[in-house]
Amino acid sequence: MTKVIPPPLLKTVSTIVPDAQTLCAALMQIATQTEAKKGAVILQEGKICRHIYFVASGCLRTYTLNNGTEVNTDFTFEGGFATNLRSLRTAGASDTTIEAYEPSVLYRFESNAMLELYTTIPGAETFGRTVTEQVLMRQEAHANMFRLLTGKERYQYLLTTQPEILQRISLSQIASYLGIARETLSRIRKP
Repeated sequence: MTKVIPPPLLKTVSTIVPDAQTLCAALMQIATQTEAKKGAVILQEGKICRHIYFVASGCLRTYTLNNGTEVNTDFTFEGGFATNLRSLRTAGASDTTIEAYEPSVLYRFESNAMLELYTTIPGAETFGRTVTEQVLMRQEAHANMFRLLTGKERYQYLLTTQPEILQRISLSQIASYLGIARETLSRIRKP
């Protein structure tokens, strides 16, 4: 039985490979659909990451603990992928937790099944490499914000490059993502 391809997946894959329909059909054969309630843990820090998650609807929050305080490192919205690449590639413990920030519909792809697709489906390897690059680029952009920008500049950068975060994420969580106090963020936002 052929599984229905979710439109957000087809849309995302079609931006990466020419024959998106064939690749999506193959991806759906190895996908597990999951509905996650707000606050549900998708990947626990300290566990081994074995999956890549596609967000069909909702939002995932990635964070790490720093002296018992949650520090946000990423938000993944519809059409995006989330994983812990280091853990996925090395089978070492994840240094981040991924949880559902909003009620979410996810498609979970097991890494070994994805690797098998690379050898059998045209475009699958290109797709996998592009997804990996996208996750790495988001991590690099977040790290560069801290190396290069002040708190106010980080907020302006977010406003320009990721306005969806400002529309859907609470001020406390945004402050954590920007590495500033909530009060500081409130001051920065005032005209």
